[in-house]
Amino acid sequence: MKLGQTDISIGKIAFGCWRFAGHDFGAADMLIRTALDAGMNLIDTADIYGFSEFPHLDDQGFGQAEIRLGEVLAAAPSLRKQMVLATKGGIDAIRPYDSSYAYLMRAIEMSLERLQTDYVDLYQIHRPDLTTPMAEVARALNEMVASGKARAIGVSNFTVPQMRALQSYLDMPLVTIQPEFSALEQAPLENGTLDYAEEIDATVMAWSPLAGGKIPLEDGPVQDVLDRIAKTYGISRSTAALAFIRGFGANVLPIIGTQNPARITESGYAAQVNLTGREIYDVVEAYRGESMP
Repeated sequence: MKLGQTDISIGKIAFGCWRFAGHDFGAADMLIRTALDAGMNLIDTADIYGFSEFPHLDDQGFGQAEIRLGEVLAAAPSLRKQMVLATKGGIDAIRPYDSSYAYLMRAIEMSLERLQTDYVDLYQIHRPDLTTPMAEVARALNEMVASGKARAIGVSNFTVPQMRALQSYLDMPLVTIQPEFSALEQAPLENGTLDYAEEIDATVMAWSPLAGGKIPLEDGPVQDVLDRIAKTYGISRSTAALAFIRGFGANVLPIIGTQNPARITESGYAAQVNLTGREIYDVVEAYRGESMP
């Protein structure tokens, strides 16, 4: 599987670092190695990850997930060569969104410093900044790629019109779109996100693919269908849920957030499960509460 229109090869499941900041070095190192061993070579982080988790620090932990990941990479440079490293910027927790040229250029420099690397494979705007013109956002992204600080660029939580506006000013294609997408949050199927991803040949990086724990921990019509699918394939409900969001025309890459090594390994099995069209529609219909028209 390729990352958008690039020649960068990625696994079918990604590992996310949203809850990564609180680990000590040993645990962090083990998690990264476990993810890579499970075929999850795309490691997704963001500068905001860790914020508010460390109230005793002046910055309340802003950048701590990147710092911890950087320590792991510095101690074992071979790991950096095995991974597709992605980070995000544009949230400052005060404004709260800032995609101005000056802010973004400073943000990527700080991310690279914390990650202890010269470049990231993917840099994404974390959330759209309504106050900055898309031409200015594009200027920063164009410069990141031209200078070699980022190999590719993408966006997270953008609407289709926002992506189209930004793309019109870019010198290169957006290679990723990162929406919330799960069996319990199917808006990307209806709001044009997956269709636009196919239009521009972008990879869809689905965050919260287990609906923040609701899929494995709660019961309902969707979970009932997932349980039936899980029994068919001899997998867990969570693995069935990950396989579900891989089953569409667009290339969808679930980003798992578990910090449990055993669950990371289990989640990797979803890369090998291809649900039938009938099974996909069973989940969609359970979510909608009615049969397809």
